[in-house]
Amino acid sequence: MQIQPTKEFFFGQETPWEEIGPGLKRQMMGYDDKIMLVKVAFEAGAVGALHEHHHSQVTYVESGEFEMTIGDQVHTIRAGDSYYVPPHALHGCVCKQPGVLIDVFSPAREDFLANS
Repeated sequence: MQIQPTKEFFFGQETPWEEIGPGLKRQMMGYDDKIMLVKVAFEAGAVGALHEHHHSQVTYVESGEFEMTIGDQVHTIRAGDSYYVPPHALHGCVCKQPGVLIDVFSPAREDFLANS
């Protein structure tokens, strides 16, 4: 799949959200073939199922509280925290208080584009 770069500016009030599971939705906020930024909103109790992928991932916790698992480590993370997920590391989370995670992937997640 050839990834076409997005436009330069995204406005949160105008960018659509995509429902991706119970209590979960995401907002694509810009990408090219090398990098992608995605906002993911969680309702309390929503689960980001354990999974792995070949992308490097860095995530900033904009709001809320999450129990985050990366490999065999489990930590509670809150607004202002961040984490790094190396390629192929098993990871996932459970939302304890409603919030938003801001994910950055390198390279871009082609699978997200195929589903949107």
